[in-house]
Amino acid sequence: MDNSINLGEERVGKLLLKLAIPSVIAQLVSMLYNVVDRIYIGHMPETGDIALTGLGLCFPVIMIISAFAAMIGQGGAPRIAIFMGKGQQEAAEEVLGNCVTVLIILSLLLTIILEISLEPVLRIFGASDNSLAYALPYLRVYILGTVFVMLTMGLNALIITQGYSGIGMATVIIGAILNILLDPLFIFVFKMSVVGAAVATVISQMVSALWVLHILISCKTNLKIRSHCLMIRPAVIIPVLSLGFSTFIMTATESALSIVFNISLAKYGGDLAVGAMTIIASLMQFQTLPAQGIAQGAQPIISFNYGAGKVKRVRKTCQLLCLLDFGYTFVFWILIYCFSESFVKIFNNSSQELITISVEAIHVYFAVSGIFGILIAIQRIFNALGQAKLSLIIACLRKLVLLIPLIYLLPMFFDDKLFAVFLAEPVSDFLSISIAIVLFALNIKKILVRECAHEVIR
Repeated sequence: MDNSINLGEERVGKLLLKLAIPSVIAQLVSMLYNVVDRIYIGHMPETGDIALTGLGLCFPVIMIISAFAAMIGQGGAPRIAIFMGKGQQEAAEEVLGNCVTVLIILSLLLTIILEISLEPVLRIFGASDNSLAYALPYLRVYILGTVFVMLTMGLNALIITQGYSGIGMATVIIGAILNILLDPLFIFVFKMSVVGAAVATVISQMVSALWVLHILISCKTNLKIRSHCLMIRPAVIIPVLSLGFSTFIMTATESALSIVFNISLAKYGGDLAVGAMTIIASLMQFQTLPAQGIAQGAQPIISFNYGAGKVKRVRKTCQLLCLLDFGYTFVFWILIYCFSESFVKIFNNSSQELITISVEAIHVYFAVSGIFGILIAIQRIFNALGQAKLSLIIACLRKLVLLIPLIYLLPMFFDDKLFAVFLAEPVSDFLSISIAIVLFALNIKKILVRECAHEVIR
């Protein structure tokens, strides 16, 4: 490990800050990475509002790709950290090698499937002829970079779990800065519109992927990609997939959720309502990604000390994580209510109708988001402790069990159908957070008491 990082001995508060701050910065930069295309495209003369709607329709496809990368990265990360806590270096490197191979195979399969089925898929997502003219060209290019996206996301998580959050931060910053610089060049100077935004993103992800591979091949971290570990072994990869499935569900259901929202909003509010949802989804990233960065910083500490049997350090890290995640999302909740219109104008300041719809929707959609950090913390804690079933329950609860059905059910009880669609979010948030707290309170003590010794993850 890096000499400045001692996951098993260093004071928990200091260690959490040391790991969380780079992770938060990385998530903030990643957020810019994700929204910068929307900002530039939303400000294109004359066509910015409809182009922004088209880009919003790309979100489900992008999230599907991200979901597969997250499944491998977030499933492999706790396994690696727990093995390292037990002193089993070779087992940790075998997990790393298997994850590399699976990421490459999945990315090639996704590229082929998506390129073949893209136009009908976008139609299912609610694309109109106008918005399809922007969504289809963007995704045609973006999908060609699937292998770079998945390697960057998946392997970066496996670097961070070793305690190298600074390297993880650098991975994201390299890609984000390139994307921010290349976007205006391709969109406005070369006049490539949405295609230019996609080209900039693919180039940026390619550079990030090469950087990550260089780090893991050249012994810059404690673990290295070794050729004999690349051969897939079911005994190694199945536990990774099992543990990462909850993260896959959480990310993939963002795609399903976006589809359901877009279809319902197009039905009750047209293209502008879908455009408003594109802005809201971007603002939600401002709230959730830094909270996830804090949780990502905490995960190696929890997993390593869980593997080492150090219960007190696990408990202390869990308490700090819950406090910090709640604090951040609560502060952002206050800001989003006080400065709603200013946030919206970051993405589009020319269409007053779009601004009005977006501001009204924000006041409904974000009603309960101030306590959302608690849900993020609890789900990541269960994942870090290797509790695949509990993590999966929380992952499925908010979106699949509650939110998606509510999007269809609530409009039956309100005259303002558009309001009812947005209302589904706070109702789902409140119920899922309440249930997650109960599950955490009932299970955390017995998990630590019975399973924190040197046992293999079930």
